[in-house]
Amino acid sequence: MTSTTTSQQQELIRFLEDRFACAQACTECARACALRASLADPGGPEEQEHMRRKGIMCAEVCDATCRALSEQTNLDEAAVRVQVEWCRTVSLECARVFDEHPGAEESARACRACARACTDFLVTLG
Repeated sequence: MTSTTTSQQQELIRFLEDRFACAQACTECARACALRASLADPGGPEEQEHMRRKGIMCAEVCDATCRALSEQTNLDEAAVRVQVEWCRTVSLECARVFDEHPGAEESARACRACARACTDFLVTLG
């Protein structure tokens, strides 16, 4: 085995590890956001409703990203990049909204962890 082959194998392993970590973080974020959204009062004060809508949207985006990363889809690298970048952006937006609400700290942390995993995976994509 040449060093080039070993290097390629290491790159593939890192790619798969980062892809799995991103999918796993997306799943955790989706759960946290869905839970937080279910605790918010629908139609309640405007800021509660905003948090609920952001939580639902983030859960949906994270779920779609996890599925795209976990399933054997026909997405090319550019489509995967767009999906992961969208997920990262939505997760960060949702974390900022959760920061404004006492009791939502755990959900905000899950969103930030998801955004970091997305960033790490995007680096692996090159």
